[in-house]
Amino acid sequence: MGTPYTLLGEPFSRSFKATLIVWCIFLLLIQCSLAATSNKSSSHFYKWEVEYMYWSPDGLENVVMGINGKFPGPTIRARAGDTVHVQLTNKLHTEGVVIHWHGIRQKGTPWADGTASISQCAINPGETFDYRFTVDRAGTYFYHGHYGMQRSAGLYGSLIVDVAEGEKEPFHYDGEFDLLLSDWWHKSAHHQEVGLSSRPMRWIGEPQTLLINGRGQYGCSLAAHYSNEQSSLSQCNVTGREQWAPYILRVDPNKTYRIRLSSTTALASLNVGIGNHKMLVVEADGNYLQPFETDDLDIYSGESYSVLLKTSQDPSQNYWISFGVRARKPQTPQALTILNYKTNSASKLPLSPPPVTPRWDDYAHSKAFTNKVKALDHKTIPKPPSTYHRRIILLNTQNKMDGYIKWSINNVSLSLPATPYLGSIRFGLKNGFDQTMPPENFTAQYDVMKPPGNPNTTTGNGVYMLGYDSTVDVILQNANVLAENVSETHPWHLHGHDFWVLGYGEGRFTKDGEKKFNMKNPPYRNTAVIFPYGWTALRFVADNPGVWAFHCHIEPHLHMGMGVVLAEGAQRIPKIPNEALSCGLTGKKFMRTGNNF
Repeated sequence: MGTPYTLLGEPFSRSFKATLIVWCIFLLLIQCSLAATSNKSSSHFYKWEVEYMYWSPDGLENVVMGINGKFPGPTIRARAGDTVHVQLTNKLHTEGVVIHWHGIRQKGTPWADGTASISQCAINPGETFDYRFTVDRAGTYFYHGHYGMQRSAGLYGSLIVDVAEGEKEPFHYDGEFDLLLSDWWHKSAHHQEVGLSSRPMRWIGEPQTLLINGRGQYGCSLAAHYSNEQSSLSQCNVTGREQWAPYILRVDPNKTYRIRLSSTTALASLNVGIGNHKMLVVEADGNYLQPFETDDLDIYSGESYSVLLKTSQDPSQNYWISFGVRARKPQTPQALTILNYKTNSASKLPLSPPPVTPRWDDYAHSKAFTNKVKALDHKTIPKPPSTYHRRIILLNTQNKMDGYIKWSINNVSLSLPATPYLGSIRFGLKNGFDQTMPPENFTAQYDVMKPPGNPNTTTGNGVYMLGYDSTVDVILQNANVLAENVSETHPWHLHGHDFWVLGYGEGRFTKDGEKKFNMKNPPYRNTAVIFPYGWTALRFVADNPGVWAFHCHIEPHLHMGMGVVLAEGAQRIPKIPNEALSCGLTGKKFMRTGNNF
């Protein structure tokens, strides 16, 4: 027998004490396990059906591409580290479909990137495809169709990722709004596609309407009663129950609100202003910024921002929020909605007219805003490598091929193959695409300030093969198009990565341009703009095994060939789901080998 001890005045043995200690440890382990479970990531399952349907985005009934009977598609909301599982069924009768999760890097799941002919086969009518991926970082994102011009047809929606459980944002706010921006044509996406591929080319023209969360007003204006350029339009008669009724931002006085802005426009670059209010810009493309205050904000297709808004103005009034076209001569009225202080009726119109969008070609204004966008710090944003292993210079030009107008990169217009690159490269199918490496520069004699001396181009589908974990510089070089004295604005989006935007410059890039590089706090983005007759320098690390699209985010420009394909570390990719590669050469190989490579 052991020596007796006392507990609350009662004797007990060593063996009883040992048993008590074991039970305490056991209970502590259960408590730790429960705590760990509460912090574990979650899984979000969605069952979606994509179909065409009648809708009135701007008051005029049209055919849109919707999801589960909704336009825009349902919002996905998750926390950083969570898994998203979307079971997508194609209910279209005559065409395939894919969805790209814009800004999600797809680490370990490159086949879920949602790019037809690059990361997967198109999902055929009646087929179902499972997208499973991890949303690894908090931020403001969205999703959209990436097959043909289905983004123009309305296939898009918001994807919001909150910080992981127990973490905090580096700023405070009392509430938030999510504004998804798009442009809308009354001419169908199929009609637009045929026109772009015709000889002579039939340009899509400017959009009829700008939409905020899928809502706009055509043929009338919410602000028609003011004596401004809107006065030629009649006053909109809105009850609030219409599909096209404006999405109202209802706020309490003396609060701070986060407004998430995402642009899935097919063509338009936009500028946003809020009457009598300033905005504090705090996030871009899922990465935190050094906060800066602004009266208005430029947002290009493919970009996203978060701004903080203090409701510190007269609470007895409402205020306009306006979106206008930039970088193209606008033929589309401003999109309008109302910042409604809840002390008023939402139907009470503001006293002042809507904010005026800066002149469409005021590029100095655009560049001044862009140069204010800087990374928050190296605790939240990684520091760029000081040197690069490889530099690729991509000349953006408009060209002709057999009388057809194309957009080209280094005089090659991208034409996607029948077999997804991911399968061809992973399994060494050399007949799947052109094995010739595309050009990494353009001739020294080329004058970017003049129309191309030789306007002819070729098509190709070669791939830039990147060394795994190497640092790559890309210089996006803008130039004159076929017309005299015209150079367009192009927003470029990189799949599977973020990049550091090192700098911008005028004219042709030279080594002297490196003196302008910001190596201290360059913004970390997935979309960057090149201004007319200028260049933009990007740097990224090729550390995500897969095959990735890199392209102009203007829908008709991509449709006409304005993109390239990058590949890295393909042999590191684990087993790819068969349904991602069930077409082309990989599909035939499945048939011969019983779906087993």
